Amino acid sequence: MELKIYNSLTRQKQALKPINNTVNYYFCGPTVYWFQHIGNMRAFFVMDSVRRAVKYLGYHINHVMNITDVGHMTSDADEGEDKMEVASKREHKTPEEIAKFYWDLCYRDMKDLNIETPEHICPATSVIDDIIAFVQQILDNGYGYITENGVYYDTSKCPNYGALGGMNQNEKQFGARIEVDEFKRNPADFVLWVKAKDNHIQRWNSPWGVGYPGWHIECSAIGNKFLGEHIDLHGGGVEHKTVHHENEIAQNYAKCGHQVVDIWFHLEHLMFNGGKMSKSTGGIYTLTQIKEKGFSPMDLRYFYLTAHYSKPQNFTFEALNNAKESLNNLKKLLIKHKNGQNAIEKAKIDELKNKFASFVADDVNSPLALSVVWDALKNHPDSVDIYNLVLDFDRFLGLKLSEVKEEKEIIPENIIAIAEKRKQARLNKDYAESDKLRDEISALGYTILDKPKNEYEIIKSK
Repeated sequence: MELKIYNSLTRQKQALKPINNTVNYYFCGPTVYWFQHIGNMRAFFVMDSVRRAVKYLGYHINHVMNITDVGHMTSDADEGEDKMEVASKREHKTPEEIAKFYWDLCYRDMKDLNIETPEHICPATSVIDDIIAFVQQILDNGYGYITENGVYYDTSKCPNYGALGGMNQNEKQFGARIEVDEFKRNPADFVLWVKAKDNHIQRWNSPWGVGYPGWHIECSAIGNKFLGEHIDLHGGGVEHKTVHHENEIAQNYAKCGHQVVDIWFHLEHLMFNGGKMSKSTGGIYTLTQIKEKGFSPMDLRYFYLTAHYSKPQNFTFEALNNAKESLNNLKKLLIKHKNGQNAIEKAKIDELKNKFASFVADDVNSPLALSVVWDALKNHPDSVDIYNLVLDFDRFLGLKLSEVKEEKEIIPENIIAIAEKRKQARLNKDYAESDKLRDEISALGYTILDKPKNEYEIIKSK
C-alpha cells in the first residue's frame, strides 16, 4: 500500500516514490546541551512512527539522524551564543563531556519509549571535513560570500527562497524576523561557517580561518554524506520550517543544483497549560519525572498515539492517566484473545488489516489506526487470530504488546485468612461455620472455589 505524507512544501498529501523501494529518510535530531523533555520526546516518537509506517507498508528504509553538538546558537536565526558553549560554561565541563552526558540520557529515553535506532546517527563534530567541503562547494557555485565574521549564504541567489515557510524575499516580514547583521548582504542571509573568537572552545581550521560550522549546514552535509542527492522524506518540528529547513533547501540547491528533498513533513508542538512545552518557559517534564509519578514509558507512548503528528497535543496528567487506563484495558482484552478458542474468518482478518494499513498509509494517522485495534479487540469473539493480528499492528504502534503477560489477581491477606479458617472448618466437618465463612468471603467481593484434597482457589467476583 502506498504511503502518502502531507508535504509542507507543496501543501498537499504526496505519495512516497522511493528509488528501489528504499526510503531515504532524514530527521533532525537533538541539540545535546540539556535534558530532553517530553515535548522533545514527542518529536522522536513521530520520527519513529513515520519510520515504522514506512516499514509496516513494505518499504525498506535508510534513516539518518544528526546530533547537534556544535553551532546551534541560542536563537534559531544564528544569533546569540552557541548552546554548547553556554552549557560548557554553566556546568564547567568540556563540550564533549556535555554532549556525551546529554546524548546518553536522550538515547536511554528513546530506548525506553521503544523508539527504533536509525541506521545512521551522526554528531556534527564527527563530519567537520564534510561540512567544510560542502561550504566550499557553495562558494565555488557562487551562492556564498566571505566576511570578517565568517562565510554567509547569499539568499538572493536562491530561487524561491522562503517557499517552505510561506514567505518570499519581497515581503518585509521575512527580513523582520531576523536581526540585521552588519556583515550580511541581505537580512535573510545566514552563516555557514563562523570565524571563532579567541576564547571559543570548539574550533577547527578551515580555508576561511579557525572557526566552527553554523547550525543549518550540518544537516545538509550529513544528509549528503549518508543519503546522497535524493532524500525521500525529511522531518522535524514545525519550528524548523521557516528557518532551519528553509536554509537546508537553499544549501542543498546551491551544492546540487536541484531540490534534494522530495517530501518535507513537520510535527506540531506538545502543549502544556495552553503554551508550548519548552526549556525557556520552565514548564517541562522529562521521561524520568513521568516515571517517578507512576507512569510507564508505554503509557506516554500510547498518549502520543492518540493525536495526529500534525496537530498540537495538550499534555495533562489527567490525559496521561486516561492513556494509562486505556492501555491497561487494551492489554486485558489482548490476553483474553490470546486464550480464546474461537476462529475468525480470514476475510474478516484481512478486512481489519487493510483498514489499519489504510490509516497508516494516510499520513500516518495513528488515532484512526488505534480505533481499528479497539474494534478488533472489543467487537470480535475471543480468538488467538485477533491476538496475532494486534501483534502485527504493534509493528507500527510500538507498544511492546508481545511482552504483555497475564497478571494474576493479588488476593488481599484478610481474604486469604478467612479462606484458611474455612479450610480448617471443613477439616473439622463444621459445615455451618464453613458456609458462614464462604458467605463472608462473597460479601467482600470474592468467590472461593473448592478443589480436591481440601484445596481451594479464590477469584474476584464479576
